[in-house]
Amino acid sequence: MNNKLKPALLGGLIVGILSGLPFVSACCCIWAIGGGLVAGMLYIKSAPTQVLPGDGAIVGALSGIVGAVIYLLLGLPIAFLRGTADVEAQLARSGVRLPFQGTVLLLVGGLITAVALIVLATGGGLLSVPIFEKRKAGGPPAPPPPNMGGGPGSYAA
Repeated sequence: MNNKLKPALLGGLIVGILSGLPFVSACCCIWAIGGGLVAGMLYIKSAPTQVLPGDGAIVGALSGIVGAVIYLLLGLPIAFLRGTADVEAQLARSGVRLPFQGTVLLLVGGLITAVALIVLATGGGLLSVPIFEKRKAGGPPAPPPPNMGGGPGSYAA
């Protein structure tokens, strides 16, 4: 698990910081998938054996979790400072009526975004395996053990 943690932390930094910053956060889906891809690539490069798609998904999910926590710690305070007036005005113009507004709107939106980051980073980690894993599954079959004699088919010297 430890060899998955370092790539997941780096991928999570990419996911969380770029998704939480204003102006670049509009592309948070790309940052989440990219963070999962980077985490998967780093894990594949450090793995001693062939990496399976499940391993890529795990390292991608871990990077998504790290990124979601960073997003919640970085992005929500920034959103609180910017206020909810812009979001509420856009919702009103589009005719969407929600049973909540203000701070609750930011919290619900933040949680939905955090879950989406985890799902997309998992997909990025899963996608990294067919892109970056070049080792073939299994090698040539092992030779059969030598017959130590005594049974049928053995050759006595």
